[in-house]
Amino acid sequence: MKTFSTYGPVNPEDNYVVSRTEELADFINRVKQGRYIVVFAPRQTGKTTFFQWALDALAADASETYFPVEVNFEVYEDSTASDFYASLYNRIYEEIQCVFEKRGLVPSEALSQFLENTKLTDHVAMMDFFQQFGAFLGDEKLVLIIDEFDGIPRAAVKGFLHSLRNIYVHRSMRACPYSVGIVGVKSIAQLNLDRSISPFNIQDEFTLPNFTLEQVRELLAQYTDEVGQAFTSEVVERIHRRTAGQPFLVNRFAQILTEEMDIPKTETVAMTHFSKAYAEILEENNTNLTHLVTNIRRDPRFKNLLMEIVSYERGTRFSLRQELISELATYGVIEKGPDGMCQILNPIYQHCILQAFKPVINGLERDYLPEDTDFLDYLTPTGQINMERLLDNFRNFIARVGFRILQVPETPKEYVGQDLLYAYLDQFVSLIRGVMSLEVQTGRGRMDLVIFHNAQKYIVETKIWEGTRRYKAGKAQLAMYLKSEKASKGYYVVFDHRAEPEASIETETINGLTLRSYVIPVVQEVPSQQT
Repeated sequence: MKTFSTYGPVNPEDNYVVSRTEELADFINRVKQGRYIVVFAPRQTGKTTFFQWALDALAADASETYFPVEVNFEVYEDSTASDFYASLYNRIYEEIQCVFEKRGLVPSEALSQFLENTKLTDHVAMMDFFQQFGAFLGDEKLVLIIDEFDGIPRAAVKGFLHSLRNIYVHRSMRACPYSVGIVGVKSIAQLNLDRSISPFNIQDEFTLPNFTLEQVRELLAQYTDEVGQAFTSEVVERIHRRTAGQPFLVNRFAQILTEEMDIPKTETVAMTHFSKAYAEILEENNTNLTHLVTNIRRDPRFKNLLMEIVSYERGTRFSLRQELISELATYGVIEKGPDGMCQILNPIYQHCILQAFKPVINGLERDYLPEDTDFLDYLTPTGQINMERLLDNFRNFIARVGFRILQVPETPKEYVGQDLLYAYLDQFVSLIRGVMSLEVQTGRGRMDLVIFHNAQKYIVETKIWEGTRRYKAGKAQLAMYLKSEKASKGYYVVFDHRAEPEASIETETINGLTLRSYVIPVVQEVPSQQT
Protein backbone atom coordinates (compact mmCIF):
# COMPACT_ATOMS: atom_id res chain seq x y z
CA MET A 1 0.00 0.00 0.00
CA LYS A 2 1.25 3.47 -0.88
CA THR A 3 1.74 6.24 1.65
CA PHE A 4 1.63 10.02 1.87
CA SER A 5 5.21 11.26 2.18
CA THR A 6 6.52 14.35 3.97
CA TYR A 7 10.23 13.73 3.50
CA GLY A 8 12.63 13.36 0.61
CA PRO A 9 11.74 12.88 -3.04
CA VAL A 10 8.52 10.95 -3.63
CA ASN A 11 7.81 8.41 -6.32
CA PRO A 12 4.56 7.01 -7.77
CA GLU A 13 5.52 3.42 -6.89
CA ASP A 14 5.61 4.04 -3.15
CA ASN A 15 3.72 7.28 -2.59
CA TYR A 16 0.54 9.11 -3.52
CA VAL A 17 1.70 11.98 -5.71
CA VAL A 18 0.41 15.05 -7.50
CA SER A 19 1.37 14.57 -11.13
CA ARG A 20 1.92 18.29 -11.89
CA THR A 21 1.35 17.49 -15.56
CA GLU A 22 1.00 21.09 -16.73
CA GLU A 23 4.01 22.31 -14.79
CA LEU A 24 6.16 19.47 -16.12
CA ALA A 25 5.10 20.18 -19.69
CA ASP A 26 5.95 23.87 -19.23
CA PHE A 27 9.38 23.12 -17.78
CA ILE A 28 10.29 20.50 -20.40
CA ASN A 29 9.24 22.86 -23.17
CA ARG A 30 11.67 25.47 -21.80
CA VAL A 31 14.45 22.88 -21.64
CA LYS A 32 13.83 21.96 -25.28
CA GLN A 33 14.21 25.63 -26.14
CA GLY A 34 17.64 25.62 -24.47
CA ARG A 35 16.67 27.94 -21.63
CA TYR A 36 18.76 28.47 -18.49
CA ILE A 37 16.05 28.16 -15.89
CA VAL A 38 16.08 29.37 -12.29
CA VAL A 39 13.66 28.06 -9.70
CA PHE A 40 13.83 29.47 -6.20
CA ALA A 41 11.02 28.29 -3.98
CA PRO A 42 10.55 27.48 -0.29
CA ARG A 43 11.75 24.18 1.09
CA GLN A 44 9.41 21.21 1.09
CA THR A 45 7.43 22.30 -1.94
CA GLY A 46 8.46 19.29 -4.02
CA LYS A 47 11.24 20.90 -6.09
CA THR A 48 13.63 17.94 -5.98
CA THR A 49 10.90 15.45 -6.89
CA PHE A 50 9.69 17.67 -9.71
CA PHE A 51 13.08 17.98 -11.36
CA GLN A 52 13.85 14.30 -11.03
CA TRP A 53 10.61 13.65 -12.90
CA ALA A 54 11.62 16.20 -15.52
CA LEU A 55 14.97 14.50 -16.06
CA ASP A 56 13.27 11.10 -16.33
CA ALA A 57 10.87 12.50 -18.93
CA LEU A 58 13.75 13.97 -20.94
CA ALA A 59 15.69 10.71 -20.79
CA ALA A 60 12.64 8.86 -22.10
CA ASP A 61 11.99 11.33 -24.94
CA ALA A 62 12.34 9.33 -28.15
CA SER A 63 12.16 12.36 -30.44
CA GLU A 64 15.42 13.89 -29.21
CA THR A 65 18.40 12.68 -27.20
CA TYR A 66 19.11 14.48 -23.95
CA PHE A 67 21.98 13.71 -21.62
CA PRO A 68 20.66 14.58 -18.13
CA VAL A 69 23.09 15.30 -15.28
CA GLU A 70 21.96 16.23 -11.77
CA VAL A 71 24.26 17.57 -9.03
CA ASN A 72 23.54 18.83 -5.52
CA PHE A 73 25.39 21.74 -3.87
CA GLU A 74 24.00 21.24 -0.38
CA VAL A 75 27.27 19.96 1.15
CA TYR A 76 29.54 22.67 -0.27
CA GLU A 77 28.60 25.72 1.79
CA ASP A 78 31.76 25.71 3.93
CA SER A 79 34.12 24.53 1.18
CA THR A 80 36.86 26.56 -0.46
CA ALA A 81 36.38 27.36 -4.13
CA SER A 82 39.14 24.93 -5.18
CA ASP A 83 37.71 22.07 -3.08
CA PHE A 84 34.26 22.83 -4.47
CA TYR A 85 35.37 22.50 -8.11
CA ALA A 86 37.38 19.34 -7.42
CA SER A 87 34.44 17.65 -5.70
CA LEU A 88 31.96 18.97 -8.26
CA TYR A 89 33.85 17.24 -11.03
CA ASN A 90 33.74 13.94 -9.14
CA ARG A 91 29.94 14.27 -8.89
CA ILE A 92 29.62 15.12 -12.60
CA TYR A 93 31.88 12.19 -13.53
CA GLU A 94 29.72 9.81 -11.45
CA GLU A 95 26.54 11.13 -13.05
CA ILE A 96 27.97 10.66 -16.55
CA GLN A 97 28.85 7.06 -15.74
CA CYS A 98 25.33 6.48 -14.36
CA VAL A 99 23.74 7.73 -17.58
CA PHE A 100 25.81 5.28 -19.64
CA GLU A 101 24.99 2.42 -17.23
CA LYS A 102 21.24 3.15 -17.43
CA ARG A 103 21.49 2.99 -21.20
CA GLY A 104 23.44 -0.27 -21.10
CA LEU A 105 26.38 1.41 -22.85
CA VAL A 106 30.00 2.19 -22.07
CA PRO A 107 31.85 5.40 -22.95
CA SER A 108 34.29 5.28 -25.83
CA GLU A 109 37.95 4.82 -24.97
CA ALA A 110 38.66 8.42 -25.94
CA LEU A 111 35.86 9.73 -23.73
CA SER A 112 36.94 7.52 -20.83
CA GLN A 113 40.50 8.84 -21.04
CA PHE A 114 39.25 12.41 -21.25
CA LEU A 115 37.04 11.99 -18.18
CA GLU A 116 39.76 10.25 -16.18
CA ASN A 117 42.38 12.89 -16.98
CA THR A 118 40.21 15.95 -16.41
CA LYS A 119 40.48 18.02 -13.24
CA LEU A 120 38.46 21.11 -12.36
CA THR A 121 40.33 23.83 -10.51
CA ASP A 122 38.16 26.88 -11.18
CA HIS A 123 35.28 28.23 -13.26
CA VAL A 124 37.44 28.62 -16.38
CA ALA A 125 38.46 24.97 -16.23
CA MET A 126 34.79 24.09 -15.81
CA MET A 127 33.85 26.06 -18.91
CA ASP A 128 36.59 24.34 -20.92
CA PHE A 129 35.46 20.93 -19.66
CA PHE A 130 31.89 21.45 -20.81
CA GLN A 131 33.04 22.64 -24.22
CA GLN A 132 35.21 19.55 -24.75
CA PHE A 133 32.62 17.17 -23.31
CA GLY A 134 30.03 18.62 -25.67
CA ALA A 135 32.20 17.56 -28.60
CA PHE A 136 31.99 13.96 -27.42
CA LEU A 137 28.19 14.15 -27.14
CA GLY A 138 27.65 14.95 -30.79
CA ASP A 139 23.95 15.61 -31.33
CA GLU A 140 23.03 14.86 -27.72
CA LYS A 141 22.10 17.81 -25.53
CA LEU A 142 23.46 18.05 -21.99
CA VAL A 143 20.81 19.15 -19.48
CA LEU A 144 22.36 20.15 -16.15
CA ILE A 145 20.15 20.35 -13.05
CA ILE A 146 21.72 21.90 -9.93
CA ASP A 147 19.78 21.18 -6.75
CA GLU A 148 20.28 23.12 -3.47
CA PHE A 149 22.19 25.82 -5.33
CA ASP A 150 22.29 27.95 -2.16
CA GLY A 151 25.06 25.68 -0.86
CA ILE A 152 27.61 26.96 -3.38
CA PRO A 153 30.59 28.57 -1.57
CA ARG A 154 30.42 32.36 -1.65
CA ALA A 155 33.89 32.53 -3.19
CA ALA A 156 32.73 30.41 -6.14
CA VAL A 157 29.36 32.03 -6.93
CA LYS A 158 30.44 34.87 -9.18
CA GLY A 159 32.84 32.88 -11.34
CA PHE A 160 30.47 29.92 -11.63
CA LEU A 161 27.60 32.07 -12.85
CA HIS A 162 29.87 34.04 -15.20
CA SER A 163 30.94 30.78 -16.83
CA LEU A 164 27.35 29.66 -17.39
CA ARG A 165 26.47 33.07 -18.74
CA ASN A 166 29.43 32.96 -21.13
CA ILE A 167 28.34 29.55 -22.44
CA TYR A 168 24.78 30.80 -22.92
CA VAL A 169 25.69 34.10 -24.61
CA HIS A 170 28.12 32.48 -27.06
CA ARG A 171 25.91 29.51 -27.59
CA SER A 172 25.16 27.42 -30.62
CA MET A 173 22.82 24.47 -31.03
CA ARG A 174 25.66 22.37 -29.64
CA ALA A 175 26.22 24.53 -26.58
CA CYS A 176 27.15 22.49 -23.53
CA PRO A 177 25.27 22.59 -21.25
CA TYR A 178 22.37 23.03 -23.69
CA SER A 179 19.97 23.81 -20.84
CA VAL A 180 20.53 24.45 -17.11
CA GLY A 181 18.09 24.29 -14.21
CA ILE A 182 19.14 25.97 -10.97
CA VAL A 183 17.08 24.95 -7.95
CA GLY A 184 17.31 26.67 -4.58
CA VAL A 185 15.64 28.73 -1.90
CA LYS A 186 17.32 32.10 -2.22
CA SER A 187 17.25 34.07 -5.43
CA ILE A 188 20.39 34.96 -7.37
CA ALA A 189 20.03 38.54 -6.12
CA GLN A 190 20.11 37.35 -2.49
CA LEU A 191 23.49 35.61 -2.80
CA ASN A 192 25.41 38.80 -1.88
CA LEU A 193 27.08 39.22 -5.25
CA ASP A 194 29.08 42.25 -6.27
CA ARG A 195 26.24 44.67 -7.02
CA SER A 196 28.21 46.33 -9.82
CA ILE A 197 27.92 43.27 -12.06
CA SER A 198 25.15 41.08 -13.35
CA PRO A 199 26.64 37.58 -13.70
CA PHE A 200 23.43 35.75 -14.54
CA ASN A 201 21.01 38.09 -16.24
CA ILE A 202 20.05 35.42 -18.77
CA GLN A 203 17.88 33.42 -16.39
CA ASP A 204 14.39 32.23 -17.23
CA GLU A 205 12.44 32.17 -13.96
CA PHE A 206 10.13 29.24 -13.38
CA THR A 207 7.47 29.06 -10.68
CA LEU A 208 6.56 25.80 -9.00
CA PRO A 209 3.31 26.73 -7.25
CA ASN A 210 1.62 25.13 -4.28
CA PHE A 211 -1.10 22.57 -4.99
CA THR A 212 -4.38 23.80 -6.36
CA LEU A 213 -7.67 22.54 -4.91
CA GLU A 214 -7.99 20.19 -7.88
CA GLN A 215 -4.52 18.78 -7.22
CA VAL A 216 -5.39 18.15 -3.57
CA ARG A 217 -8.48 16.28 -4.80
CA GLU A 218 -6.28 14.31 -7.19
CA LEU A 219 -3.88 13.36 -4.38
CA LEU A 220 -6.56 12.20 -1.95
CA ALA A 221 -8.52 10.43 -4.68
CA GLN A 222 -5.53 8.13 -5.29
CA TYR A 223 -5.82 6.95 -1.69
CA THR A 224 -9.58 6.49 -2.01
CA ASP A 225 -9.17 4.47 -5.22
CA GLU A 226 -6.66 2.15 -3.56
CA VAL A 227 -8.15 1.79 -0.08
CA GLY A 228 -11.81 2.64 -0.60
CA GLN A 229 -12.00 5.24 2.17
CA ALA A 230 -13.49 8.53 0.99
CA PHE A 231 -13.14 12.14 2.16
CA THR A 232 -16.10 14.50 2.26
CA SER A 233 -15.80 17.38 -0.18
CA GLU A 234 -15.77 19.79 2.77
CA VAL A 235 -12.71 18.07 4.27
CA VAL A 236 -10.83 18.29 0.96
CA GLU A 237 -11.70 21.98 0.63
CA ARG A 238 -10.68 22.69 4.24
CA ILE A 239 -7.33 20.96 3.83
CA HIS A 240 -6.62 23.16 0.84
CA ARG A 241 -7.88 26.31 2.56
CA ARG A 242 -5.94 25.82 5.79
CA THR A 243 -2.70 24.90 3.99
CA ALA A 244 -3.05 27.06 0.85
CA GLY A 245 -1.92 23.92 -0.94
CA GLN A 246 1.55 23.86 0.67
CA PRO A 247 2.70 20.34 -0.35
CA PHE A 248 4.24 19.29 2.97
CA LEU A 249 1.23 20.40 4.99
CA VAL A 250 -1.26 18.78 2.59
CA ASN A 251 0.57 15.46 2.88
CA ARG A 252 0.92 15.84 6.64
CA PHE A 253 -2.85 16.31 6.97
CA ALA A 254 -3.34 13.16 4.90
CA GLN A 255 -0.84 11.21 7.01
CA ILE A 256 -2.63 12.05 10.23
CA LEU A 257 -6.08 11.29 8.82
CA THR A 258 -5.19 8.01 7.12
CA GLU A 259 -2.36 6.58 9.24
CA GLU A 260 -2.42 8.03 12.75
CA MET A 261 -6.06 8.52 13.79
CA ASP A 262 -7.21 4.93 13.43
CA ILE A 263 -10.36 5.91 11.56
CA PRO A 264 -12.05 2.68 10.35
CA LYS A 265 -11.44 2.32 6.63
CA THR A 266 -15.17 1.80 6.13
CA GLU A 267 -15.86 5.25 7.59
CA THR A 268 -15.76 8.42 5.50
CA VAL A 269 -13.24 11.02 6.68
CA ALA A 270 -15.46 13.87 7.90
CA MET A 271 -15.12 17.31 9.49
CA THR A 272 -14.94 15.89 13.03
CA HIS A 273 -11.80 14.01 11.97
CA PHE A 274 -10.43 17.06 10.16
CA SER A 275 -10.80 19.22 13.28
CA LYS A 276 -8.75 16.77 15.35
CA ALA A 277 -6.06 16.55 12.68
CA TYR A 278 -5.91 20.33 12.43
CA ALA A 279 -5.50 20.67 16.19
CA GLU A 280 -2.62 18.19 16.06
CA ILE A 281 -0.81 20.03 13.27
CA LEU A 282 -1.09 23.34 15.11
CA GLU A 283 0.65 21.93 18.16
CA GLU A 284 3.27 19.62 16.66
CA ASN A 285 6.84 20.49 15.74
CA ASN A 286 7.02 19.08 12.25
CA THR A 287 9.94 20.02 10.04
CA ASN A 288 7.96 22.47 7.93
CA LEU A 289 6.76 24.53 10.88
CA THR A 290 10.19 24.36 12.53
CA HIS A 291 11.70 25.82 9.35
CA LEU A 292 9.02 28.51 9.37
CA VAL A 293 9.78 29.64 12.93
CA THR A 294 13.53 29.54 12.29
CA ASN A 295 13.13 31.71 9.21
CA ILE A 296 10.90 34.37 10.78
CA ARG A 297 13.41 34.73 13.61
CA ARG A 298 16.38 35.28 11.29
CA ASP A 299 15.92 39.05 11.28
CA PRO A 300 14.37 41.06 14.16
CA ARG A 301 12.73 43.31 11.57
CA PHE A 302 10.56 40.42 10.35
CA LYS A 303 8.42 40.63 13.50
CA ASN A 304 7.18 44.18 12.91
CA LEU A 305 6.49 43.53 9.22
CA LEU A 306 4.60 40.30 9.90
CA MET A 307 2.57 41.83 12.73
CA GLU A 308 1.75 44.79 10.47
CA ILE A 309 0.46 42.39 7.81
CA VAL A 310 -1.49 40.34 10.35
CA SER A 311 -3.03 43.29 12.16
CA TYR A 312 -4.00 45.94 9.60
CA GLU A 313 -6.52 45.40 6.83
CA ARG A 314 -5.27 48.40 4.87
CA GLY A 315 -2.33 46.20 3.95
CA THR A 316 1.34 46.43 3.03
CA ARG A 317 2.18 46.67 -0.66
CA PHE A 318 3.88 43.50 -1.95
CA SER A 319 7.15 44.32 -3.70
CA LEU A 320 10.09 42.01 -4.22
CA ARG A 321 12.28 45.10 -4.41
CA GLN A 322 11.78 45.45 -0.66
CA GLU A 323 14.41 43.28 1.03
CA LEU A 324 12.30 42.03 3.94
CA ILE A 325 9.30 41.25 1.76
CA SER A 326 11.50 39.46 -0.76
CA GLU A 327 13.09 37.27 1.93
CA LEU A 328 9.80 36.35 3.59
CA ALA A 329 8.32 35.49 0.20
CA THR A 330 11.38 33.38 -0.58
CA TYR A 331 10.87 31.46 2.66
CA GLY A 332 7.22 30.91 1.69
CA VAL A 333 5.85 32.86 4.65
CA ILE A 334 4.01 35.56 2.71
CA GLU A 335 2.61 35.91 -0.77
CA LYS A 336 1.09 38.53 -3.03
CA GLY A 337 -2.67 38.78 -2.49
CA PRO A 338 -5.21 39.37 -5.27
CA ASP A 339 -5.11 43.12 -4.52
CA GLY A 340 -1.32 43.35 -4.66
CA MET A 341 -0.87 43.40 -0.89
CA CYS A 342 1.16 41.08 1.34
CA GLN A 343 -0.69 38.27 3.04
CA ILE A 344 0.35 35.36 5.22
CA LEU A 345 0.36 32.16 3.17
CA ASN A 346 -2.10 30.19 5.30
CA PRO A 347 -3.84 30.06 8.71
CA ILE A 348 -1.39 27.46 10.05
CA TYR A 349 1.53 29.80 9.42
CA GLN A 350 -0.33 32.73 10.97
CA HIS A 351 -1.00 30.64 14.08
CA CYS A 352 2.70 29.75 14.34
CA ILE A 353 3.75 33.37 13.80
CA LEU A 354 1.53 34.54 16.65
CA GLN A 355 2.81 31.79 18.92
CA ALA A 356 6.43 32.51 18.05
CA PHE A 357 6.16 36.22 18.82
CA LYS A 358 3.85 35.92 21.83
CA PRO A 359 5.73 36.49 25.11
CA VAL A 360 5.94 33.35 27.22
CA ILE A 361 4.73 35.51 30.12
CA ASN A 362 3.10 38.88 29.49
CA GLY A 363 3.02 39.87 33.17
CA LEU A 364 -0.74 40.36 33.22
CA GLU A 365 -1.92 36.76 33.59
CA ARG A 366 -2.94 37.26 37.23
CA ASP A 367 -5.14 40.17 36.21
CA TYR A 368 -7.18 38.24 33.65
CA LEU A 369 -9.92 37.45 36.17
CA PRO A 370 -11.65 39.42 38.94
CA GLU A 371 -11.11 38.29 42.52
CA ASP A 372 -12.85 35.05 43.51
CA THR A 373 -13.34 34.11 39.85
CA ASP A 374 -12.01 31.13 37.93
CA PHE A 375 -11.98 30.48 34.17
CA LEU A 376 -14.29 27.53 34.80
CA ASP A 377 -16.93 30.05 35.90
CA TYR A 378 -17.34 30.91 32.21
CA LEU A 379 -18.74 27.45 31.45
CA THR A 380 -22.49 26.87 31.74
CA PRO A 381 -23.87 24.00 33.87
CA THR A 382 -24.18 21.97 30.63
CA GLY A 383 -20.50 22.56 29.74
CA GLN A 384 -20.99 25.23 27.07
CA ILE A 385 -18.86 28.38 26.89
CA ASN A 386 -20.56 31.60 27.98
CA MET A 387 -18.80 33.74 25.40
CA GLU A 388 -20.59 36.96 26.37
CA ARG A 389 -19.34 36.76 29.95
CA LEU A 390 -15.87 35.63 28.83
CA LEU A 391 -15.46 38.56 26.42
CA ASP A 392 -17.14 41.05 28.75
CA ASN A 393 -14.51 40.12 31.31
CA PHE A 394 -11.73 40.59 28.75
CA ARG A 395 -13.02 44.09 28.01
CA ASN A 396 -13.04 44.81 31.77
CA PHE A 397 -9.54 43.32 32.10
CA ILE A 398 -8.17 45.78 29.51
CA ALA A 399 -9.78 48.63 31.45
CA ARG A 400 -8.44 47.30 34.78
CA VAL A 401 -4.81 47.08 33.70
CA GLY A 402 -4.85 50.44 31.88
CA PHE A 403 -1.40 51.68 30.85
CA ARG A 404 0.21 48.45 32.09
CA ILE A 405 -0.58 46.83 28.76
CA LEU A 406 2.20 49.02 27.35
CA GLN A 407 4.66 47.13 29.54
CA VAL A 408 4.00 43.76 27.94
CA PRO A 409 7.49 42.62 26.85
CA GLU A 410 8.53 42.60 23.20
CA THR A 411 5.09 43.66 21.98
CA PRO A 412 4.61 46.94 20.07
CA LYS A 413 1.62 48.87 21.40
CA GLU A 414 -0.10 48.71 18.00
CA TYR A 415 -0.60 44.97 18.39
CA VAL A 416 -0.86 44.53 22.15
CA GLY A 417 -4.67 44.29 22.22
CA GLN A 418 -4.85 41.43 19.75
CA ASP A 419 -1.90 39.72 21.40
CA LEU A 420 -3.58 39.86 24.79
CA LEU A 421 -6.92 38.58 23.45
CA TYR A 422 -5.14 35.67 21.79
CA ALA A 423 -3.20 34.87 24.99
CA TYR A 424 -6.31 35.24 27.15
CA LEU A 425 -8.43 32.91 25.04
CA ASP A 426 -5.54 30.50 24.56
CA GLN A 427 -5.15 30.11 28.33
CA PHE A 428 -8.88 29.62 28.77
CA VAL A 429 -9.15 27.07 25.98
CA SER A 430 -6.15 25.11 27.29
CA LEU A 431 -7.70 24.96 30.75
CA ILE A 432 -11.04 23.62 29.52
CA ARG A 433 -9.27 21.21 27.11
CA GLY A 434 -10.75 22.79 24.03
CA VAL A 435 -9.08 23.66 20.73
CA MET A 436 -8.52 27.13 19.28
CA SER A 437 -7.45 27.67 15.71
CA LEU A 438 -7.13 30.49 13.23
CA GLU A 439 -9.15 30.83 10.06
CA VAL A 440 -7.74 33.62 7.90
CA GLN A 441 -10.15 34.87 5.29
CA THR A 442 -8.02 37.58 3.70
CA GLY A 443 -4.54 36.69 4.92
CA ARG A 444 -4.19 40.02 6.69
CA GLY A 445 -5.83 42.47 9.06
CA ARG A 446 -8.33 40.00 10.39
CA MET A 447 -8.07 37.09 12.77
CA ASP A 448 -10.94 34.68 13.04
CA LEU A 449 -10.35 32.71 16.22
CA VAL A 450 -12.40 29.51 16.15
CA ILE A 451 -12.87 27.67 19.44
CA PHE A 452 -14.07 24.07 19.53
CA HIS A 453 -15.35 22.68 22.82
CA ASN A 454 -17.91 20.07 23.81
CA ALA A 455 -19.12 19.62 20.21
CA GLN A 456 -19.74 23.38 19.86
CA LYS A 457 -17.98 25.98 17.73
CA TYR A 458 -17.46 29.62 18.78
CA ILE A 459 -16.17 32.24 16.34
CA VAL A 460 -14.42 35.44 17.44
CA GLU A 461 -13.19 37.91 14.83
CA THR A 462 -10.68 40.52 15.92
CA LYS A 463 -9.31 43.63 14.20
CA ILE A 464 -7.67 46.97 14.85
CA TRP A 465 -9.83 50.06 14.37
CA GLU A 466 -9.25 51.50 10.89
CA GLY A 467 -12.27 53.73 10.56
CA THR A 468 -16.06 53.48 10.67
CA ARG A 469 -16.35 52.14 7.14
CA ARG A 470 -13.98 49.22 7.79
CA TYR A 471 -15.66 48.58 11.16
CA LYS A 472 -19.08 48.18 9.53
CA ALA A 473 -17.65 46.18 6.64
CA GLY A 474 -16.13 43.82 9.19
CA LYS A 475 -19.56 42.99 10.56
CA ALA A 476 -20.78 42.04 7.10
CA GLN A 477 -17.66 39.92 6.57
CA LEU A 478 -18.22 38.13 9.86
CA ALA A 479 -21.85 37.47 9.00
CA MET A 480 -20.80 35.91 5.69
CA TYR A 481 -18.24 33.78 7.45
CA LEU A 482 -20.76 32.62 10.07
CA LYS A 483 -23.10 31.57 7.29
CA SER A 484 -20.36 29.60 5.56
CA GLU A 485 -19.54 27.87 8.85
CA LYS A 486 -23.21 27.14 9.56
CA ALA A 487 -22.94 29.09 12.82
CA SER A 488 -25.73 31.30 14.15
CA LYS A 489 -23.73 33.60 16.43
CA GLY A 490 -20.37 35.36 16.28
CA TYR A 491 -18.28 37.83 18.24
CA TYR A 492 -16.47 40.86 16.84
CA VAL A 493 -13.67 42.49 18.88
CA VAL A 494 -12.08 45.70 17.58
CA PHE A 495 -9.23 47.49 19.35
CA ASP A 496 -9.33 51.29 19.16
CA HIS A 497 -5.89 52.93 19.36
CA ARG A 498 -7.03 56.49 18.61
CA ALA A 499 -6.20 59.38 20.93
CA GLU A 500 -9.91 59.70 21.78
CA PRO A 501 -11.35 56.19 21.43
CA GLU A 502 -15.03 55.39 21.80
CA ALA A 503 -15.84 52.24 23.73
CA SER A 504 -18.97 50.31 22.78
CA ILE A 505 -20.77 46.98 23.07
CA GLU A 506 -23.69 46.10 20.85
CA THR A 507 -25.67 43.03 19.92
CA GLU A 508 -27.52 43.00 16.63
CA THR A 509 -29.02 40.64 14.07
CA ILE A 510 -27.77 40.56 10.48
CA ASN A 511 -29.54 38.27 8.04
CA GLY A 512 -30.81 36.15 10.91
CA LEU A 513 -27.36 35.85 12.52
CA THR A 514 -26.52 37.28 15.95
CA LEU A 515 -23.40 39.46 16.23
CA ARG A 516 -22.04 40.80 19.50
CA SER A 517 -19.52 43.57 18.83
CA TYR A 518 -16.96 45.17 21.12
CA VAL A 519 -14.90 48.29 20.51
CA ILE A 520 -12.20 48.27 23.19
CA PRO A 521 -10.04 51.37 23.79
CA VAL A 522 -6.31 50.71 24.13
CA VAL A 523 -4.20 53.11 26.20
CA GLN A 524 -1.50 54.77 24.10
CA GLU A 525 0.69 56.43 26.75
CA VAL A 526 1.53 56.01 30.41
CA PRO A 527 -0.06 58.70 32.65
CA SER A 528 3.14 60.71 33.07
CA GLN A 529 3.31 61.23 29.32
CA GLN A 530 -0.33 62.22 28.86
CA THR A 531 -1.25 65.91 28.62
